[in-house]
Amino acid sequence: MTDTAPAAPVIHGDIPGSFARGVLAERHPALIEKVRAAFPYGPAQHRALDALLRNTADGVIEPLGDAAHDRERWEAWGSEWYGRPWFDAPFLWAESYFYRQLLDAVGYFGGGAWQGVDPFQPFKRAELDTPETDAELAAVDRLAEVGAEERDRGVLLGALWGNRADLGFRITEGDGEVGADTRLVVDDSDAFWAALPEDGGATMSLVADNAGRELLADLLLVDHLLVHGRVGRVVLQVKPYPYYVSDAMTADVVDCLRRLTRAGGAAAEAGGRLWAAMGDGRIEVRAHPFSCAPLPYADMPDDLRAEFAATDIAVLKGDLNYRRLVGDRMHEPTTPFADRTAYWPTPVVALRTLKSDVITGLEPSVRDTLDAAEPHQKWRVSGAHALVQVRG
Repeated sequence: MTDTAPAAPVIHGDIPGSFARGVLAERHPALIEKVRAAFPYGPAQHRALDALLRNTADGVIEPLGDAAHDRERWEAWGSEWYGRPWFDAPFLWAESYFYRQLLDAVGYFGGGAWQGVDPFQPFKRAELDTPETDAELAAVDRLAEVGAEERDRGVLLGALWGNRADLGFRITEGDGEVGADTRLVVDDSDAFWAALPEDGGATMSLVADNAGRELLADLLLVDHLLVHGRVGRVVLQVKPYPYYVSDAMTADVVDCLRRLTRAGGAAAEAGGRLWAAMGDGRIEVRAHPFSCAPLPYADMPDDLRAEFAATDIAVLKGDLNYRRLVGDRMHEPTTPFADRTAYWPTPVVALRTLKSDVITGLEPSVRDTLDAAEPHQKWRVSGAHALVQVRG
């Protein structure tokens, strides 16, 4: 199914002052320098990073080299943007292609010594070894002291807010009341729990977003669902190669499991259970190439659609997955979420903090409250708000 929403314009980076423009013109150059400083790269990598820095600022989009293993795939995904300025391409496409070019610059796909070295690994691993992470994992012990309903809500909000939620165990008073606190702009939490079959035999797809502390919270949610019989099996969809700095790959799942198992207390017990669940097949990790595609999920290939259709419910984490789920367009905020996700082959859940312009499914009163409180709709990109959206 092809994404069709002509009334909602596709987001580009050619508008001065826009969020998309800022990412392409400011965030990407800063990231190149951050990656450069993270490793003792050789002269070839430094020259390639310099070239990418110049190209993204003043050049045009260039095709991958003839030897690139995925050259044909990227040509199919958008060769019409080759030869044009980065700001002319759809924001999702340009952003995704930048990361693909960055991997080329550091030799990730080459045949040399830097092949397979994740340029973002230091940033992801550093997040696992902080006092904040220690405190959050120690807080897992407190889950046993609360009732079942509060425990359910805690682990779900932990996965929603990731590293901003203290794993959901400090539930802000009024978070579920939009009129009192607009941090949670849509709360379909009850519909999420209702969508899980009563017999506990459901298979859930969890499309991961960030590694580090956010993935720890996701894994604790998975453990909770398995332990309490809400699901019988989880298919964890991760990225096949480094993407958007912090996106989770299989190696990041392993790092998080190891971090859990050495945490002590209830977190370590959860880590042990998760490790065993991977060994016996109750958790399966998959990494489909389309997870790094610069396209909406409405355009997913048949084999990936079949993978999702074979499960009972899909949970998509994070901002990028949300953009791909509903289409990276300037939707009117009250556009029904169910309409934009009607193509998905199962019930689908979005757990997302708002860090980009894309939004659907708001009540008019919530939209008006947010617009009045934050001029120029800064609430769309600030990361201060979040949503739990469900289409059954």
